[in-house]
Parts: sequence; structure tokens; C-alpha cells
Amino acid sequence: MLNEPLISEPQEQQRQPLSFPPSLLNYLYVGHFLARWGARMWEFSVGLYMINVWPDSLALAAAYGVVESASMALFGPVVGRLVDKFTYIKVLRLWLLSQNFSFMIAGGTVVALLLYEDVKSENFIVFLSFILLINISGAVGVLSTLAGTILVEREWVVVISEGQHPGVLTKMNATIRRIDLVCKLFAPVVSGFIISFVSLTASALTLAIWNILSVCLQYWLLMSVYNGIPALSESSQKRVYRSLPTDSERSSLTDESRNSHYLGDNDLEPLDHGWMRKVIERVSRISYFRAWKVYLEQDVVLPGIALAFLYFTVLSFGTLMTAALEWQGIPAYTIGIARGISATIGILATFLYPVLESQLSTLRTGLWSIWSQWTCLVVCVASIWVPNKLGAAYLLMGGVALSRLGLWMFDLAVIQQMQDQVPESDRCVVGGVQNSLQSVLDLTTYVMGIIISNPRDFWKLIILSLLVVTLAAVLYSIHIYRVRKHLFHFEKLYPLVRIVFRSTYFLLYFET
Repeated sequence: MLNEPLISEPQEQQRQPLSFPPSLLNYLYVGHFLARWGARMWEFSVGLYMINVWPDSLALAAAYGVVESASMALFGPVVGRLVDKFTYIKVLRLWLLSQNFSFMIAGGTVVALLLYEDVKSENFIVFLSFILLINISGAVGVLSTLAGTILVEREWVVVISEGQHPGVLTKMNATIRRIDLVCKLFAPVVSGFIISFVSLTASALTLAIWNILSVCLQYWLLMSVYNGIPALSESSQKRVYRSLPTDSERSSLTDESRNSHYLGDNDLEPLDHGWMRKVIERVSRISYFRAWKVYLEQDVVLPGIALAFLYFTVLSFGTLMTAALEWQGIPAYTIGIARGISATIGILATFLYPVLESQLSTLRTGLWSIWSQWTCLVVCVASIWVPNKLGAAYLLMGGVALSRLGLWMFDLAVIQQMQDQVPESDRCVVGGVQNSLQSVLDLTTYVMGIIISNPRDFWKLIILSLLVVTLAAVLYSIHIYRVRKHLFHFEKLYPLVRIVFRSTYFLLYFET
């Protein structure tokens, strides 16, 4: 009894102060905010640019989405491997320079395209060159944003929280997601007002100027975080040592080269029998295939796939839905405000998630979240049968906005499961493949947008999106059942059911 501590260990950990100045976390948050703001401005505006350049068709907006998503799908694992291979400083510099420079070029090209409106009819080759430059710049910018997302959300947040009290990781995850949603809230509103009350050209010019001015401040803030938290520099050095080949690997490579050099004719027959195994080994050594192999071996692969399926949807304020609403005559500032309301609900999710996670666990919070999202999206499908076009558009926007509460809580639940269960050596690789898989599904959405390019047929994409979200919810439910061997505590629901039945009985009794 005398040896027992007066304060329990969890309480003692929670009272421990941070091992670094708390202001460095604010530097991290502000730097992340500046980077996300420019990306969110471009994400909202590009659909409006494309539908105005080529009216009465979603083809140009969908084509941009195909290029962007295909780039993420093809090069996402490669970006993850590079982030895992390079030092934090090199990743930070490449991320900030390439992201801001790419969005600056994209914004400047849009300005040129909007100023010279007759270029489409007078010189179609120049018009296509402008469109191609916008697509390539946007794709590079999004890939750079992916590198920053992996670095900050999947790497720095985990490293910084190690050795701190248990609530630090959950709080940092929620704050990072909240910053992203704040940018998603205000950046479209600002862009929408500039487009509606000034011009599209002013909006593109604002985007280019923002990226020019903010890059130096972003670099200073994030470098201050790196220099002020010793755990980051230590982790960066470990990554360098981990990437170097060990003595055993060097000796095996040397022996293999010697054996291949002195290979005789009598050895050809055994090699011929094992050619399939050698081909498989060589393919597995390619970084792209190795990254996918690592991803598929994780215990959280089903939640990751379920999260990725949520990207195969037009039920978000993305390029296709924004262009479709613009075609229906909804003003740009109204779309921006609706997207802002959607982001506000998402911000509420970042406050609600830590509360639910502490009461229900991460697994069960994800289960309730994805099915609540599905319920809200049923409202969007119901908007198809609303005869009034304006009313249908507002019902669609309302259903999408409400569904963000479940979406972002589910996103946080899956990310935290990956942070807890994926080994440190695989964390960046898994993050890159996860984003790549999400981009594959996002790409499929834009391919469907090209196939169904008439805005009048947008309802078909709405139904297809709900079916895919249903599949995602079922997959996650299967994962829950595999881990917990049940989905609900029916024994805990029984008293609630009895109360409901008794209340109903008394109501009916008194009415009679």
C-alpha cells in the first residue's frame, strides 16, 4: 500500500507539460494553414474556370480531374517512398517550392486564358496548350500537397506526440483536420465572392499572388518547428541511416554478382526452372509494387479501402458538383457559402470526434460515423425527384453539407487507426499508397464525368455515388466484425428497447 502512487499513471501523464515550447505547435498549425489555403482556393476555383471556358459541358472540368487524379494514382506511392527516403529538410523544401510555384503558374495561365477569350476560336492549338499547362501545373501542385500532407499529418504529428501524454496525438490530429476544414470553409467563400462581385480573372490573379507571397513565411515557420523540436531532427537522421544498405545486404549483393559472373553452362537448367520465382522477386523489388505489397499486408487495409471508396463520389463540393450547380444557375458566392457551411459542419466533427473516441473507441466511432454519412446522403438522392430545379439544388447541397459530420469523423478514425497500427518504417509508404488509392477512385469519378458529361444527367452520378458509399460502409462493418466479433452490443440495446415499448404502450393506453 505504501508503494502505490498517490496519483494514477494516466492522470500523471496528462499533467505532464510538453517537452518543447507550446508556441512551436502554433508555428506548425499556421504553416499548415498557409499551405492548405492556397490548395483549397485552387480546388474550389478550377471547376468554375473550366465551366466558364467551355460552357454547357462538364467535359473540361472532368478532364482536369482525370489528369489530377491519374497523377495522384500513378505517382502517389512514389511520393510516399521519396518522403520516406529523403530527410525532412529536403522534403520540406521540395514540397513548398513545387506546390507554390505550380499553383502560381496555373493561376497565371488561367488569367491569360480569360483575358484572351477569342484564343479558342482563333488559335485552337494555343488554347489546348493553355489547358494542358493548367492541367500539368495543377497535377504537380496536388502531388506536392500530398508530400506535405504525408510529412505533416502522417510523420511530424506522430513524431512530435511520442513521449507526450496520450491525448496529444488525438488533439493534434483533430487540430490539423480542423485547420484543413477552416481553409475549406473560408477559401471557397473568399474565392466565390471575388468571382461573383469582381471577376474570374481577379480570382486567378489572387491565387497566383497568394502563392508568391506565402512561400517564404511557410518555410520560416516550419523550419522553426524542425529546429525547435529535437525529436524531429533525430527521426530525420534515423531515416537516413535506415535508407543505407546494411553490411549483410552489401555482402549478399556482392555474392549474387559474383555468382552471376561465374555462371557456367551447367547452371542454366536450374535457373530455367526457377525463372518465375526470380521474375516475381525482381518485380517485388520495384518500389511501386513493394509499396502496394506493404499496404496490403497491414491490418488496417479494409478501413483504408473503405475510406478510399468515399472518394468515388460527386456528392461533395468538388469540381463536378460545383460545375453542375453553376450550370443550374446557382451563383458562385452561393456555392461558396454552401461549401463554407459544409466545412463548418466538418469543423464541428473535429470537436465531436475526440469526445466520441474517448467514449466509444476509435473503431466504433468510425462505424457510427460512416453510417451517419450514408443516412445524410440519402437526402441527396431524394433531391432527384424534387420538381423545382432550385429546390432540388438546395436539397442536394444540404444533404452533402450534413454528411460532412460523419465523413470527417470517419476520416479521423481511419487515420488514427493507421497511426496506431502501422509500423514506423512503413508509415510514409502506407500513407502514399492510401492517397494513391484515393486518387484512383477520384479518377474513376472524373472518368464517369466524361462519360456522363451532360449536366442534365447528373442524377445518374448521384445514385452511383450513394451505391459506392454503401459499399464502403459495408466493408468497414466487415472489418469491425472481424476485429470485435460483433457490430453492436445487443444486450445493452435491450433495456432501451424495453423503455421504448413501455412508453409506446402507456401512450396507446392513455389515448384509448
